[in-house]
Amino acid sequence: MPRPLIGITTYVAPASWGVWRDTPADLVPRRYPAFVQSGGGLATLLPPDDHPAAAAEAVARLDGLIIAGGPDVAPDRYGAPAHPHTQIPTPESRVRDAWELACIDAALDRGLPLLGVCRGMQLLNIALGGDLTQHLPDLLNGSLEHSPVPGVYGRHAVTALPDTRTAAILGTEKLDVPTYHHQGVARLGRGLRASAHAFDGTVEAVEGEGPGFLLAVQWHPEQGDDFRLARALVDAAAAN
Repeated sequence: MPRPLIGITTYVAPASWGVWRDTPADLVPRRYPAFVQSGGGLATLLPPDDHPAAAAEAVARLDGLIIAGGPDVAPDRYGAPAHPHTQIPTPESRVRDAWELACIDAALDRGLPLLGVCRGMQLLNIALGGDLTQHLPDLLNGSLEHSPVPGVYGRHAVTALPDTRTAAILGTEKLDVPTYHHQGVARLGRGLRASAHAFDGTVEAVEGEGPGFLLAVQWHPEQGDDFRLARALVDAAAAN
């Protein structure tokens, strides 16, 4: 049987290679494709399209989807004013917001297995009518545990809740995970339930209440060496 094809959404950012400097590029950290490959899947990249309607056509060719991490989602997407610590949206980030939300909608329509990572979890929640806490230190007495040093992944413990898909994949023991985020899920979107928390109560995973594979985590599993989420996504894609 052919390996399942897993799409990964990408960044739009200036990049440098060879003699080229600060050239606009569609890119994603190498660890994302490696994560899919370690789970037994084939990886393909999904750069933002100026026409979000193309998302349905792209998603129809996939067996599974990863919504990757990245910058803050524009708060007007969930009807909120911007917090002083929220990144200012750029034209490129707004195109990415629209594209990834369209990809999520298309995946939900098809029942396509979907894994959200960090920003991807936040976008899934927004797509289903939820909203975000824009700066977690405001709720955590100033703690920077979830994003301690700019440009460096931190680590903290998370625990999956019993009787969830997340726990079926990862168990209910405490896991030490790579983390880099200052925002998080506040009001849950329709049909989602919290399925893991950090030590401070922050929601660290959500999943769909239905039978399909719909799961998102706030941490960055691709930055670690635990590939159980990748294997679970690929297995669900193969079964689908």
